[in-house]
Amino acid sequence: MTWPQAIKQFDGYLRLEKSLSPNSVEAYVRDVRKLHQWLEFENLKANPLQVTTRLLRDFLATLTDLGLSSTSQARTLSGLKAFYEFLIMEDILKIDPTDTLESPKPGRHLPDTLSYPDIERLLGAIDLSTSEGLRSRALLEVLYSSGLRVSELCDLKLSNLYFEQGFMRVLGKGNKERLVPIGREAVKHLHFYLGGVRQHLNVQPGYEDIVFLSHRGRQLSRITVFTTIKKLAELAGLRQTISPHTLRHSFATHLLEGGADLRAVQEMLGHVSITTTEIYTHLDRDYLRQVITEFHPRS
Repeated sequence: MTWPQAIKQFDGYLRLEKSLSPNSVEAYVRDVRKLHQWLEFENLKANPLQVTTRLLRDFLATLTDLGLSSTSQARTLSGLKAFYEFLIMEDILKIDPTDTLESPKPGRHLPDTLSYPDIERLLGAIDLSTSEGLRSRALLEVLYSSGLRVSELCDLKLSNLYFEQGFMRVLGKGNKERLVPIGREAVKHLHFYLGGVRQHLNVQPGYEDIVFLSHRGRQLSRITVFTTIKKLAELAGLRQTISPHTLRHSFATHLLEGGADLRAVQEMLGHVSITTTEIYTHLDRDYLRQVITEFHPRS
C-alpha cells in the first residue's frame, strides 16, 4: 500500500464513517502527510505498513528539534494513532506501531519559542528613530522571517541578497550553502537599514560585503546580536530568556503549526547537507517562497 492510497482511504473513513468536520479531517490527514514527508526527506523507504515504532520516535524527535510545542506534538501523535487505528480496523495492518508511544508531557524541555503576539511586542519595542533601532529591526526581521542561525546572520553578505527573486544565499554549518526565502517585511526593513544607516558608515577594509555592521564599520558580533535581543525583550516585558535561537525556533514552529510542509521547513533551516550544486534538489525555490507567503505570520 502506497502513502497516497492509504491517505485517501483514511480521508474517506474520517469523512464518511466518523463524520468529522472538514477542519478535523484536514488536521488528521495533515499529521499523516507530515510523517510521509519526513520519511521521504530522510530517504527512508517505508510505506505505511512498514513504519516501525522506532521510526515514529525519530519523527517525533525531529518535531522536538524543530521547536514544535508539546501540545502540537501530542496533536500530531493523536492523528497518527487515529491513522493506524484505521489500518488495524480495516485489517490492513496487524500490529499498531503507535501502541507504545506516549504523548509528550507539557513539562518536558523544548526549545524556547515566542508566540506571534510576543514577536510583535518584541518588534514594537524597537526605537526606529535611531540608526541602531533600524539595524535591530532589520536583523530581527531577517532572523524571524528566514530562521537563520546567529552566525549565519553575522556572516550574511550583500552579494548574497537577491531581493528581486525574494531569496538570500546563506552559508551554514560545515560551509554548506542553501537558499532561503526572505519575507516581505524583512526585505522592507533591510532596505531601510541599508539605505538609511549602512551606506553612511565608514566601512573598514575586509567588511565591504558584510550586511550587518557595527557603528565602527566592522562585522557585527554574535554577542552584540544576543545583547540587542536581550535588551529588547526586557523593554517588551517578556519574562522568558530569549536569544537569536528563540527566533529560529519560532520561525519553524509558526510555519509547522500553520500547516507548512515539514520538508520545506527542514530545507530552510539547513537541517540537511546541501552543496552549492545541489541546492534544492527536493523542492524548487518557487515552492519554498509559496510556503513562506502562505504560512509565515509576517507574510
